[in-house]
Amino acid sequence: MALKHDVADELEAYANLLEMDGVEYKPNVYRRAVESLREYPGSLEALAEDGEDALQALDDVGDAISAKIVEYHETGVIEELEAMRERYPVDLDALLRVEGVGPKTIGTLYEELGVTDLDELEAAAEDERIQDVKGFGAKTESNILEAIPFARQAGERELLGEARPVAERVRAFVSEHDAVESAAVAGSTRRWRATIGDVDVLAASDDGQAVVDAFAAWEPADAVIEAGEQKASVRFDGMRIDLRVVVPGEFGSALQYFTGSKDHNVTLRNYAIEQGVKLNEYGAFDVSDVDDADDGQRVGERIGGDTEESMYAALDLPLVPPELREGRGEVQAAIDDALPDLLVEADVRGDLHNHTEASDGANSVREMVEGAKAFGHEYVAITDHATGPGVVGGMGVPDDELLDLADEVEAVNDDVDGITAFSGVEANVDDDGSISVDDDVLAELDVVVASPHSSLDQPGDAATERLCTAMEHPSVDVLGHPTGRLLNQREGLDVDANRLADVAVREGVALEVNANPSRLDLSGSAVKAAVDAGATISINTDSHRPETYGNVTYGVHTARRGWAEPDDVLNAYDEDALREFLH
Repeated sequence: MALKHDVADELEAYANLLEMDGVEYKPNVYRRAVESLREYPGSLEALAEDGEDALQALDDVGDAISAKIVEYHETGVIEELEAMRERYPVDLDALLRVEGVGPKTIGTLYEELGVTDLDELEAAAEDERIQDVKGFGAKTESNILEAIPFARQAGERELLGEARPVAERVRAFVSEHDAVESAAVAGSTRRWRATIGDVDVLAASDDGQAVVDAFAAWEPADAVIEAGEQKASVRFDGMRIDLRVVVPGEFGSALQYFTGSKDHNVTLRNYAIEQGVKLNEYGAFDVSDVDDADDGQRVGERIGGDTEESMYAALDLPLVPPELREGRGEVQAAIDDALPDLLVEADVRGDLHNHTEASDGANSVREMVEGAKAFGHEYVAITDHATGPGVVGGMGVPDDELLDLADEVEAVNDDVDGITAFSGVEANVDDDGSISVDDDVLAELDVVVASPHSSLDQPGDAATERLCTAMEHPSVDVLGHPTGRLLNQREGLDVDANRLADVAVREGVALEVNANPSRLDLSGSAVKAAVDAGATISINTDSHRPETYGNVTYGVHTARRGWAEPDDVLNAYDEDALREFLH
């Protein structure tokens, strides 16, 4: 049982059911706890074993929530949640995917019309029964009916790797409008979260209506959801894209506000209040001499807001990078002048986890090496899959052929100037932590990546022990995609990132941030645990063709979310330092 993921899902469902029931405040308390649980890099299972007091050390987890976590850990159910499910027997996940339908709406439609799923919701809208419910109307009913087909095909948050290019495409389109002075991606996409809800784009213009009209007419859009004077939303390729237009003088403050996260903004706003400053989407205002700072949004002397930097400068703080804005201590770090000097993509010199046609890749060794050179790398490792459980399609290289492949890599290395090619392997980490390649073979290779591919439903403690055992093998250099997760497909191993980091430091093994947008594994919070422990990170694209070397940008920003600096990252080392680490 992956306790962290399962209990977070259960508590999120409980929050939604509470809101359906008309409960105030408490749903958001549970949602904040859910966010903390999902970001917690350690073993929730171990905390639950230690009891409620241990759990209450987590952010936003109090008495009631810790008790529910322990209850779920011990019994597999939360009785209060099951009672709520009996009271509201609805397909909550499906109904919440309908644009404009939230928990309160679902609760009302269940009580008034008996709606429990998408089919019943669609029937009620087609029969024009929704518009007769108090608080609804014909327009709302029409919007719901129109949104149901999209809800049937939706279901998951979008992968960053799919949403970010769309966001940049929209930003570029909006920027080309004559009335737009500047435009930027905002929201969780700008914070480079692994998955996102909606794509947010912000534009600065004195003619909001013209910009909105142009965006609503954007030819690639599948449908216009809504359009007003200053904001509009369209649907494109299964994604909702929200555009907001602000006057140029308030672009900086709006960008800071709409980038989020909510926790970051609340923490920053509370600090500002202590300094006699009011922060909002319209600017930073000195309210130290104002009797009632709540009397309007633009009260006091405006001291920042033209630029995002000015919003922080108004508090004598440096700009906090967007990737750090998650309410995880970054504001205090800014106050203490202790923000990290974050890694940038130009710091990455090479890629240490890649595949060729010898296993499940699409190109030859030479093509992969030449592709890495063309991308700008100083070195690249060829680490084809070894045979072993869970290897995709069984496309692994047998032990007796791995050294022949290493000879081929060496020959290409001698023949291609301007880049160093390392021989290697991606070996499987078996259930017990053993490595699926003979020790004598491993000892002959330059880079050994050990990754879990099977039994990804192991309990947290067993999973952590398995990976720690693998890192203790003397030939292992990199622990590849440590949880084995595939975003929106499988959760992967529920491991204790703190313990992994400690063992990685002790054994001199790098922990991988797999930059494949479907993985981004380790997560940002797990990278933070590794960085805090002094462990080394390796950002690799796991490329199966040269075109995906560019995915390194996703790995870099994921590492930045974990506060990683260049010295924390193995493939930001020069070749001599890399060889020293490997040997």
